[in-house]
Amino acid sequence: MAEEPGGALKPMKATSDGIFQGENPLNSALPLAILQICVVVVLTRVLAFILRPLRQPRVIAEIIGGILLGPSALGRSTVFLNTVFPMQSLTVLDTLANIGLLYFLFLVGLEFDLRAIRRTGSSALVIAIAGISLPFIMGIGTSFILQHTVARGVPTGPFLVFMGVALSITAFPVLARILAELKLLTTDLGRMAMSAAAVNDVVAWILLALAIALSGSGSPLVSLWVLLSGAGFVLAAFFLLRPVLTWMARRSPEGEPVKELYICATLAIVLAAGFATDTIGIHALFGAFIVGIIVPKDGPFAGVLLEKVEDLISGLFLPLYFVSSGLKTDVMTIKGGRSWALLVLVVGTACVGKIGGTLAASLIVRVPLREALTLGFLMNTKGLVELIVLNIGKDRHVLNDETFAILVLMALITTFITTPVVMAIYKPARRGPPYKNRAVQRASPNDEFRMMACFHSTRNIPTIINLMESSRGTRKRGITVYAMHLVELSERSSAISMVHKARRNGMPFWNRRRNGDGDGDQLVVAFETYQQLSRVSIRAMTAISDLHTMHEDVVTSAHQKRAALIVLPFHKLHQMDGHMESLGDQYQHINQRVLHHAPCSVAILVDRGLGGAAQVAASDVSYTIVAIFFGGRDDREALAYGIRMVEHPGIGLHVLRFSPQSDASDRAADDAFLEDFRTKVANGNESVQYEEKPAEGKAEVVEAIKATGRCNLFLVGQGTSCMPLADRSTDCPELGPVGGYLALPEFSTVASVLVMKQYDPTAKHYDLVEEVAELAVDVDTPGPSNRGTNASFRAG
Repeated sequence: MAEEPGGALKPMKATSDGIFQGENPLNSALPLAILQICVVVVLTRVLAFILRPLRQPRVIAEIIGGILLGPSALGRSTVFLNTVFPMQSLTVLDTLANIGLLYFLFLVGLEFDLRAIRRTGSSALVIAIAGISLPFIMGIGTSFILQHTVARGVPTGPFLVFMGVALSITAFPVLARILAELKLLTTDLGRMAMSAAAVNDVVAWILLALAIALSGSGSPLVSLWVLLSGAGFVLAAFFLLRPVLTWMARRSPEGEPVKELYICATLAIVLAAGFATDTIGIHALFGAFIVGIIVPKDGPFAGVLLEKVEDLISGLFLPLYFVSSGLKTDVMTIKGGRSWALLVLVVGTACVGKIGGTLAASLIVRVPLREALTLGFLMNTKGLVELIVLNIGKDRHVLNDETFAILVLMALITTFITTPVVMAIYKPARRGPPYKNRAVQRASPNDEFRMMACFHSTRNIPTIINLMESSRGTRKRGITVYAMHLVELSERSSAISMVHKARRNGMPFWNRRRNGDGDGDQLVVAFETYQQLSRVSIRAMTAISDLHTMHEDVVTSAHQKRAALIVLPFHKLHQMDGHMESLGDQYQHINQRVLHHAPCSVAILVDRGLGGAAQVAASDVSYTIVAIFFGGRDDREALAYGIRMVEHPGIGLHVLRFSPQSDASDRAADDAFLEDFRTKVANGNESVQYEEKPAEGKAEVVEAIKATGRCNLFLVGQGTSCMPLADRSTDCPELGPVGGYLALPEFSTVASVLVMKQYDPTAKHYDLVEEVAELAVDVDTPGPSNRGTNASFRAG
């Protein structure tokens, strides 16, 4: 390591002349910073992938990654440390990390809504105060023990405050992520936790400002000036900066792009505010956080800022802060029985203080015991803000190496246990009223038909709309469709913000039309335009969830909306060359789980472009639909759907029945159903063609299906008893034997396939919703007459 005379480290060049000039690129600041970022990102992402089955937030992986790169693990190798994190590079690393942290705190402020905090009920306020006070007091008590053991010689006043703040913090962003992951964010428990955490966070920042002011080396008068100047900055931000930001937000209307000048000006204001608070002496992060809070949350302005900044900051720069912290964390300083006993003491104090205070306050405001205990564990979540407090204390020599390592491990342990403990002790009951119309085939065919159509991307929308148009029928009570966009819950702040906007129904659903989301507008406009031109009532909605639990959102929402049919997209996408490309096994598992838990009939749509790549006007619809009937409950459901579709004047239905292969009871039901079909539907209807074929072998069945000619859509049952096409080696058992064959590219490259499974009330069900008679439910019926309103119905 090069040194200048006098022992000072030689400053690094910004860029290298290259290896061919005999220079090592890692002796220059830019190539070394690039290597450091790549190492950090790769390690933290790998750890996040490993911890994903444990449902841990990414902050856990980032804290562990930082510790592993520091002197606790890889950093014990001087070769590694001097090559990848040499001493003279740490200033650049810390600068990049703090710029990332600056903008991340701005994003955290953007997610804060002061109006929501002002609306915080008395119960949440009591819980927040108790959840801060008890751990703060216990933290001060613990600090006396630490001062007499591992923290000798540190300034008493600042150390007491830093310990109190470190034990009383709740990490608002991490808590939001955990609640969203566990589908608790929009429940009563989740709302109370978020309200209490918001109050907790604001108080924690005020206490941190106090701790920073007290930790200065000057006189108490200097600390007073720092506090007064900080308060003056906050007032100036609200009364001088906020009108400027409000003016820019007002000049950014819905449906129009936000001007680049406004984005640039806001990001520059963040830096200027950080400079101001750093000059005052209360850290640059405060300025960025305050600017985020005062940005108007109405309209698209805040959302666009979030989207512009979050990926770069959260993905590349923020992990550097965890490494910067990890390089200061040496777990090996915790050695001997006394030090490990102190770690147990600190973790125990943090848990008892936070959980105990929250539990006691919750019981006082009459929260049930299980919910109160869950709330206590949720409020015990630590995270980035905790590390910020500890790093500031370390930089100001309030915390020594051993105390710092103990508190970092405390933050890691308390956050790590939150998700598994909450999953173990709290399983919220999903309750709903029973309802009767759970299938397409029903005793009263003129009853309203409710359908939930799910899709993963805009690519599915034309087919979904064309399917709706084909299904609308001519009956007095028409069709109601809930078009649900299935979105994977990501680590982005904007994803959590989307869930924040959930409607008050205990599920992460929200109507994107009202929230200034450009992509959401595109989706909703397509469905609303179709609704205005048709007799179909549509509600566009979004489910944001982890792929592993997305089926719960589909099933519970279908029950709440009293759907008779759930339409799911096949997990393989049709390509231009006719082949099917898989989205991944996880998407296939969503369909399989929905089939397992559904409260109604389910259809899986193999989309090969029904009607083409665009919506077809009602007058231009001209489809041929083939219903293949071998016999059984599911085939009857598929044909019942075909009967509904053939009511459309532009649709022709070809029913191909193969010789009965079902058992005697099913055969009688099949014969009665087909007789009713021939008498009431096929008789005298030129749009309907009916023929019967023998089902002798696979070749004969395939030949008969191909002989039907070119068609737009095949309707088949999932559980059909078709022995000739049965194939045990299929990789898509959810399609059944006939659907699995029709989905093969060798069979057809143009005809879509709808595979249907009828709801069987006599079968064993694995319900996710407990049915309670006489329970009122908001089924959120859409339509021109009641758009934006909700109608409450009782079971029936």
